Amino acid sequence: MTSRAGGSDMLDPQLHQQARHNALARLVRCLLAERILNPDALLWSEDGRQAWLPLWAARKVLHFADLQRLPANTMLNRGVIDVIDDKGRRRRLDEPADLIAESSADWSVEPASDGIARLLADIDNSMQNDALIRRHRENWIESLSRKIADDGDTGLISHLQRTHPVHQAAMLLDQWGSLEGHPFYPTWKSKPGLSAREVEALSPEFGARVNLRIAALRQDWAYVEMMSHVDSYNGWFRHNYPELWDAWVNALTEKGQTPADWLPLPIHAWHLDHFVRREFADEIAAGVLLVDGPEIATIPSMSFRTMLPDLEEARPFIKLPVAVWMTSEMRTLQAKSIHMGPRLSTLISDILAADEAIGSNLEFFREELGAILHHPETGDEHPGRFLSVVYREVAAISRKDGLLPVTVAALLAASPVDGRPLICELIARMGNDRPAAAEFFRTYAAVVLGPTIAMYLLYGIAFEAHQQNSTVLFDPSGRPQRLVIRDFGDGRSFAPLFEARGYQLKPFSRAGILPTTFNDDIALVRSFVIDACFVCHLHEVALCLNEHFGLSEAWVILRQQTEDAFDRVRSRMLSDAFWLEEREAFLNRPWPTRSVLRMHLERYRDYRVEHELPNPLTETP
Repeated sequence: MTSRAGGSDMLDPQLHQQARHNALARLVRCLLAERILNPDALLWSEDGRQAWLPLWAARKVLHFADLQRLPANTMLNRGVIDVIDDKGRRRRLDEPADLIAESSADWSVEPASDGIARLLADIDNSMQNDALIRRHRENWIESLSRKIADDGDTGLISHLQRTHPVHQAAMLLDQWGSLEGHPFYPTWKSKPGLSAREVEALSPEFGARVNLRIAALRQDWAYVEMMSHVDSYNGWFRHNYPELWDAWVNALTEKGQTPADWLPLPIHAWHLDHFVRREFADEIAAGVLLVDGPEIATIPSMSFRTMLPDLEEARPFIKLPVAVWMTSEMRTLQAKSIHMGPRLSTLISDILAADEAIGSNLEFFREELGAILHHPETGDEHPGRFLSVVYREVAAISRKDGLLPVTVAALLAASPVDGRPLICELIARMGNDRPAAAEFFRTYAAVVLGPTIAMYLLYGIAFEAHQQNSTVLFDPSGRPQRLVIRDFGDGRSFAPLFEARGYQLKPFSRAGILPTTFNDDIALVRSFVIDACFVCHLHEVALCLNEHFGLSEAWVILRQQTEDAFDRVRSRMLSDAFWLEEREAFLNRPWPTRSVLRMHLERYRDYRVEHELPNPLTETP
């Protein structure tokens, strides 16, 4: 899909207004969820739609004209927000900056000296990009709607299933689902290092295609991590990208180089021109890195920097660093990801091969191979966080069994046909009413929770199963069948559990880098599962189905399926006391989740700060 070029100043004012409304709603949700503003202080109207929040330090009151309170302290703002001063004067708050200015004196956190200024800059950039995206989406919707109607289809998913190879259909849905982003990021589309034209040219939400340059890195300047079945980096690359390998070899030979002395290293085109040529000028000048080489067109996935070659035949994903600050961090690819991706992939592969109960319900994108710049004398890999790669297998989205893989975030994205979330299109195949939605969610929750809970309780492995990392396989009737998980470089694990069952994992340890393998306390592993799978995934699906089908019992269904997932593994547990403790934590205690807004305000002095949400599985909807 080719988008129009241009800056956000050319956009319809209505698009800017929509972006401001979206940003305000996200900010309100984050401030109240993280208790930066106290949600318990809200005073509600009799019908439960309006609310007032006293700001004691400022001697003012915030008035929310349309604020909906839902389980897990979820506050959805859909109306205007006014501030009323101590003389009764009322002023409309149209911008996130207005809300922050009026309320920050009453916040429960102390921002860093530049915390608020940096937050406002990122929110402003996010709003500009949001408006830009929605202009593009208007054109994309028109194009897709016309194709769907001309082909006599009734929905986007059915149209793609009929007209595209499975991997291409999966990637188009993945890009389509990349509009809204993480539900708790108030800076969800912030890319301050990119111009408007670059945002359009590089981002998945614009249907972008991005070239990668296949550079060459001296073998002795690289650390390579491989799964056990991989014989060599170059052999694996030659097998999986044969045409690219031949072009790379030819380019090296023409320079008088011996290909066996080098590794092919993909580099994102923007990253090469705006960062690598400058920051690695010494390595280029010394002949350690050769940046002239063949290129390949790729489809950026929802993560922006995990790329699928744009080919008729599916080839492995390529995950790369890109020196751009996006949403909450610089998108590097650290040594931890290079080392742990293949190691965890090996561990999980071994478990699934031996454990049929889990293996029959779970697939994952193995990270077969990774490489990073590694100084041959000092062993320093820190600069390599900007010069590294992980390859991810593609079998899960290149299939011939009739199942369609859909990234979860795409399920919650609006259909180009009727504007309802795409999940409604799948439910419609089962009935398109509240009972059908209940049946769908019961199956969906079981498909997600079964393997996620089993891997955690039995083996201590936590999947970061949020909307971006989770793919669900659907059969032609629209029923969920299986879970597919991706992204293991930062995955957390609890060694005593998998070691007790005879498995080993070499942990990654570096000064200044947070560990991901734990031995003494499982709490951080548990919170990883709850935050990603429950808070950011299943709770969001429940909210969606409640809104569109009136499925207020969604959280009752989720509790039942969580109970069932625990019950199915109880007989296999090494400790019943551990089972009881974990069951209590998931079902009855408050849910821990990442304090994303607070981290931003405090300028990331603690990457693991958390807050607690009321557990919606114990609440009465």
